[in-house]
Amino acid sequence: MAYNIAVDGPAGAGKSTIAKQVAEELSYIYVDTGAMYRAMALYFLRKGISPEDEASVSAACEDITVTLSTENGEQQVFLNGENVNGYIRTEEVGKATSTVSAYAKVRQKLTQLQREMAATTDLIMDGRDIGTCVLPEAQVKVYLTASVETRGKRRFLELQEKGENCELEQICEDIRKRDEQDMNRKISPLKQAEDAVLIDSSFMTIDEVVGRILELVKENCS
Repeated sequence: MAYNIAVDGPAGAGKSTIAKQVAEELSYIYVDTGAMYRAMALYFLRKGISPEDEASVSAACEDITVTLSTENGEQQVFLNGENVNGYIRTEEVGKATSTVSAYAKVRQKLTQLQREMAATTDLIMDGRDIGTCVLPEAQVKVYLTASVETRGKRRFLELQEKGENCELEQICEDIRKRDEQDMNRKISPLKQAEDAVLIDSSFMTIDEVVGRILELVKENCS
């Protein structure tokens, strides 16, 4: 039976960074579900489909294929055969993702693929509803969070390193709005699974968070 680790949490909590390191430590596959949703959002934006137009977004899902592969230890996301890793991390795509990921057709499209992967592969998967909806039977579940201020500062520094113009106050406001959207959507809202372990990374280093998750895996296996 495959061993699954589910990591959920709000935007900017460090889920991807943490999950990647845990995967490396355990020699597991890392699945960034957020990147898969971002790829779909990118498709809609490229086609001029408004993220708020649920009917058009839902209809367009039939024309989308999102696949993953690993190259040189890094996850690569392919949208209809095109590697889109370099296009899915913009603020525009992030905002669109929060909107379209609430639609049933979008979630159905990706959930099936994610479950098929988890059924046969030892992996760690991060997202918004992994422990509650996608992998409710995961052996270890973590809800990773941090304060809005901490998450905003992390995103601000990340964008600055890329040379992008940004304002910390606006980033924090965007994060607050995204939290509200994610937590209050009708389909698969962001919430902590009843059996998930809460980890607040506001005052923790990456290594400390990774160490805590590895402890949970060890405890579960003992």
